[in-house]
Amino acid sequence: MKIAVAGLGFRLANVIASFRKACPELEIVGLMDPRPAGLPDILSSGLPEPRRFETVETMLTQTRPDLFMVGSPNFLHLDHITAGLRAGVRVFTEKPVVIDEDQTMRMARLLAEYGSDSVIVGLVLRYSDLYRDLHAAQAEGHIGAIISIEASEHIAPYHGAFFMRDWRRHTRYAGPFILEKCCHDIDLYGSVVGQRAMAVASFGGRKSFVAENRPDRLSEFQKQEFYKKPSGWLQGDTVFESDGDIIDYQTAIIEYQGGATMSFHTNLNVPDQFRRFCVIGSKGMAEGDFIRNRFEVHSAVTGEKLIERRYEGHESDHYGADDQMASDIYLHLTEGAPLSVGIVAALEAGLVAIKIDEARRARRTIELVETWQRFDDALLTKHTAALGQRG
Repeated sequence: MKIAVAGLGFRLANVIASFRKACPELEIVGLMDPRPAGLPDILSSGLPEPRRFETVETMLTQTRPDLFMVGSPNFLHLDHITAGLRAGVRVFTEKPVVIDEDQTMRMARLLAEYGSDSVIVGLVLRYSDLYRDLHAAQAEGHIGAIISIEASEHIAPYHGAFFMRDWRRHTRYAGPFILEKCCHDIDLYGSVVGQRAMAVASFGGRKSFVAENRPDRLSEFQKQEFYKKPSGWLQGDTVFESDGDIIDYQTAIIEYQGGATMSFHTNLNVPDQFRRFCVIGSKGMAEGDFIRNRFEVHSAVTGEKLIERRYEGHESDHYGADDQMASDIYLHLTEGAPLSVGIVAALEAGLVAIKIDEARRARRTIELVETWQRFDDALLTKHTAALGQRG
């Protein structure tokens, strides 16, 4: 399989490593990235240095890859995906697909023109064993109608420090933090409910990684922790005096179309980190933690523990889901096997995250009826026609 790459950062280098497990003969036939932070990892894995290009358009024209992989900073995704679609190439994009509401609508119009199967998205949690077990328990009727969900994504201080140093500290490049980091979670739980979010509210800010919390002198342990996760493009030096505008904690409340609700909490300074959920339905309750590797289901009628799982031995990032995602995508490309998540669902989850952060900034509840109408209209509107209407 021949791939071309725009934006070879550390994350996409890891994804490519997983793709090579699924397809050992994978070949990188083109690279467009002026500062490819993930290139040393690619070279150390035994792959030859790929041919470099200055523009995506030239690269795709000259290489004609089987798959064009977009791992560039989030704000560039739309331009790079557009170039891939116009070149007639199948596109894989890292999450989040786009960074704001306007880009979401523009992406929807592109899908109206090129088809929703033209873009594959790396919402990797849908490929995890834990999610698949949750989905199976739901399909077997153990949970029943979803009533409410409590969920969180909490990350350790070293990872929070990375965000304060990385290009992702700027929302103009990454989008809101809850979009950049938590769109996986919003997608996953939205799929469990099976209905769209119809109203959102949110509160949060930045209280941990601020100047007044900076130690007078960083201990050796803190130096190792705060700087152990490498950053690539636009790397910053400071953690507590970051020039970024992202927040470091947030709580969101979502009401779905049928009346189910979710409370979601994220924090970047949690020393004993966890990423867990409690899904409560009319027939039972499902609890899981992606980091602590457990899953349980209890009956609401008898209190009996119906399912108990423990997960061990994951060899790739995201609790083993990277390898599974790569394998499934390879089978999809070569044999037409179905994927666990599609681009429209990814855009919907991203749009919910975008509106959640808008609610936080505006300090008000936002109803989403009109937002979904615009989105659905865009999915039916050719991108080229829309460009013509704008003159």
